[in-house]
Amino acid sequence: MSKKTILVVDDEQKITDTLALILQHNGYETSVAYEGDSALAQCSKIRPDLLLTDVVMPGMNGIELALAVSEKFPECKVLLFSGQAATAELLDRPKGKVVISHSSPSPFILRTC
Repeated sequence: MSKKTILVVDDEQKITDTLALILQHNGYETSVAYEGDSALAQCSKIRPDLLLTDVVMPGMNGIELALAVSEKFPECKVLLFSGQAATAELLDRPKGKVVISHSSPSPFILRTC
């Protein structure tokens, strides 16, 4: 059985690298990206089983990334997280076939229907 692949995305490099290291120690293959556009490009190459992404990032935010990945790679699960309370308003913006589950205060889980 092959290892599951997780793409970890956050604009804060220490967080991204630490999460990736923890996941590797728990038996997962990981890849990292520090912004949404490069994460989307990596999805085309590695076809991750899970996208683990921060919500608040410059450029393409985590919600936009999650929606793009869900559309292009429907088999990829998505888990969004944030350390900022301001993410609630971003969660009201998505359109399309998505379900967003709120946990208090984080993480936020986005999955396709």
